[in-house]
Amino acid sequence: MRHPVFALLCLGGTVALSACQKDSDAQVQRALKDVNVIDETNLNDVMLTVADPNEAVSYFTRTLEENPDRIDVMRGLARSLVRAQKPTEAAQVWRSAVAHTDATPEDRVMLADALIRSNQWPEAKAELNLIPPTHESFDRYRLEAMVADSDKNWKKADSFYEIAAGLTTKPAGVLNNWGFSKLTRGEHSGAEKLFMEALTYDPALFTAKNNLVLARAAQRKYDLPVVRMTQTERAELLYSMGLAAIKQGDVSVGKGLLNQAVETHPKHFEAAVRSLEALDANVKM
Repeated sequence: MRHPVFALLCLGGTVALSACQKDSDAQVQRALKDVNVIDETNLNDVMLTVADPNEAVSYFTRTLEENPDRIDVMRGLARSLVRAQKPTEAAQVWRSAVAHTDATPEDRVMLADALIRSNQWPEAKAELNLIPPTHESFDRYRLEAMVADSDKNWKKADSFYEIAAGLTTKPAGVLNNWGFSKLTRGEHSGAEKLFMEALTYDPALFTAKNNLVLARAAQRKYDLPVVRMTQTERAELLYSMGLAAIKQGDVSVGKGLLNQAVETHPKHFEAAVRSLEALDANVKM
């Protein structure tokens, strides 16, 4: 009489063990899934920052083909295309992201950014106009300023540049853009101040140094500003200043600056040498 009971107990133990095994397998699968998500997130971050842009494009393209509804992958692909100097293709991907149910106003901002990079200014302006005024971000106002610049709406551009500069802890780039805007308008003194301010935030920003020299040269200030520079940068800035002086008709000053550039450069400064040769040839003619 005891055998059936023993068999029943054994059967019950087998069923319980099977159930435990299934629960254990499910837990393992969930854990592995969580790990995969973490690993993928880390890989996405790597692809967006340090990976080769074209490699990142290939990675996100493959991932999007496998997961066509994931907006985070769309964003990754679009950003990678921008890094790979393919803004037109990036704009197409951003349009898909904007149409996604989980899209945010910042996705439209990035679409406008890609459109500007691909020289589609009217389309970029139209996208920016669709963004609600309650959405305030550095990129939104930076792009608004650039569009206002393209329309030569200087008052609006200045307002947007000022707002953008106040929305970031690294305003060097936007201050440089603002200064260049003033430089193109002929507001050389105002441009000089903005370039100097940009360099207080990023002393290594060479474009701001070069623009600063051009702003000073436009005021016939032909001495180098007191900013941090390497010997090579010093030579290149003297070269830029020399060309600006010649363009303004101060030929002898410009020639002297070009000679200084050649003497200062730690290597052979081919561009400055050619400019001097061309200048001498024109004088002889």
